[in-house]
Amino acid sequence: MYAVIKTGGKQYRVAPNEVLKVERLPVEAGRRIAFNEVLAVDAGAGLTVGAPMVAGAMVTATVVEQTHAPTILVFKKKRRHNYRRKNGHRQDLTVIRIGEILTDGRQPSAEPEAAPAPEAKQKPAKAAKKAADRKPADKKPAAKKAAAKPAAKAKPAGGDKAKAGGKKTPAKKPAKKKE
Repeated sequence: MYAVIKTGGKQYRVAPNEVLKVERLPVEAGRRIAFNEVLAVDAGAGLTVGAPMVAGAMVTATVVEQTHAPTILVFKKKRRHNYRRKNGHRQDLTVIRIGEILTDGRQPSAEPEAAPAPEAKQKPAKAAKKAADRKPADKKPAAKKAAAKPAAKAKPAGGDKAKAGGKKTPAKKPAKKKE
């Protein structure tokens, strides 16, 4: 018995007691969830393919842990332009264990939560909640202004050349008298 489910924009072939890593789901470890987007089911009597979803089918799972994928290095370079950028990325993942594959509208043995909506829809609510939780005292103190700089020193005699450490110009010699 197996099913094909859709979550996080990807499709997975799952079987009971199988452990797999999917895109991050906002559910704590130990909680049960249900995937209602079942694309195909093989319950032993033959493969049932939905158009686009199988009616009355559901897959339950338990969240094992929230984790990260290994680091992926992203390196950009343009030759002969002294342009190099190195970044790393770790994808957020949720490890789940598949429980039951239910068909024909059957209900799970224990009541799971519905599969959460994609995070793109939930981000504005999270941002509003964080803004509401902030206190005025949480703000950083304003940066202190720098003290006034002392007046500039007088330039030494001889102009910029003496300051720059260049050669001194020789003094002009008086012109020789003609006899």
